[in-house]
Amino acid sequence: MPKISKMLLLAASAVLVLTIFMGVNASGVSAASDTQEGAYSQINVYREVLGHIQNDYVEEPNLASVTNGALRGLLESLDADSSYLSPDDYKLYKLDMAKSAKAQVGINVSKRFGYANVVSVVPGSPAEKGSLVDGDIIEAIDGHDTRDIPLAMIQKMLEGQPGTEVAVSVVRQRKPEPEKIELTRSITVQPAVQDAMYDGFSILYLKPGILDHEHVQQIESKLKGMKSAGNKKVLLDLRDVSAGDMAEATRLANFLLKSGTIGSLEGQQVAKVTFTADPSKVIVPAAPAVVLVNHGTAGPAELVAAALLENKRADLVGEKTFGEGTQQKTFELPDGAALILSVAKYETPSGKKLQDDGVTPGVLVASATVEPGGDSEDAAGQPIVGSTPAPVAPAKPVVAVDEQLTKALDLLKAKTA
Repeated sequence: MPKISKMLLLAASAVLVLTIFMGVNASGVSAASDTQEGAYSQINVYREVLGHIQNDYVEEPNLASVTNGALRGLLESLDADSSYLSPDDYKLYKLDMAKSAKAQVGINVSKRFGYANVVSVVPGSPAEKGSLVDGDIIEAIDGHDTRDIPLAMIQKMLEGQPGTEVAVSVVRQRKPEPEKIELTRSITVQPAVQDAMYDGFSILYLKPGILDHEHVQQIESKLKGMKSAGNKKVLLDLRDVSAGDMAEATRLANFLLKSGTIGSLEGQQVAKVTFTADPSKVIVPAAPAVVLVNHGTAGPAELVAAALLENKRADLVGEKTFGEGTQQKTFELPDGAALILSVAKYETPSGKKLQDDGVTPGVLVASATVEPGGDSEDAAGQPIVGSTPAPVAPAKPVVAVDEQLTKALDLLKAKTA
């Protein structure tokens, strides 16, 4: 590459990074000279590093590739949901967004430690049939290392036409070598909210797979029918619930909360919005309640869990949640690339950011050991009774012992209705 071309590419790279540091929030630059000076200082460091790579690396580097990698790393260092899309990536991303409903493999995915991480698995999906579980690391998709792919593109790569296949290399706990799994994409429908009765008919167990309008509506109907069914207490199972809508999560929390703060949303350029319980929307303001959570509980489900815990409305049982809760905005760049940037974060009533802290239960109980087989009894040895009997762990293989569920039932049985 001619020297002048190298220098032009070097200058363009520095300008592009400067755009990311400063252009996104241009409206606030004039009032933030310290931030401006800090950004210019970092640009100088980046320019010097790029100069050494260009002149001293063992062989002539592909500076365009180096710059793309630097920008991707820059965005992913902020949080798991922020992504840099190269011009080619963004063109494919927009094309894919314009398509009609696509088939999926049933994985809710995020990024942790550089790789794609399975947050939760949709019941009955190809991923569940392939024995994927939350916590699995997807090392590669169709041979492409997920370290080198933005989260937004990883999510699109798992989608496609019904009947098409995608190969994923999965790293599991206590297994040193990745396992290659072929998954056939299909249109996966989220199951209806599962319900069951425990301790006679006194405890109503509810298990949604997603917190969208339809499923929250189903929960509303079941809560309204509690009195006629003889139910006095509520057990809400939010384990492996990581998809849905924050507005619906707020509505669900309000079903059990008569007053108080449910959560808030705030960002550098996003004015703080506080979500407060509406007394007219509460359904069961006094029924004793327990909520089950685990590492697969993320996003909207975390907002519900935190609201009920911090308002002392319900006990939380299980494991620390995943930690998800941002609002994104897409910024198109002059060269056809784009940033998908987190511009605001959801906070719990006490001000903790879900993305940073997750939610820690007051009663910590590790997940049950997964074993094949099982029967129709719950972990406490009681038959499940209800219109739609719920397996102990709907998103995973049936388990022989569910200590989280047992502990939650024990807490509820000890409460006075």
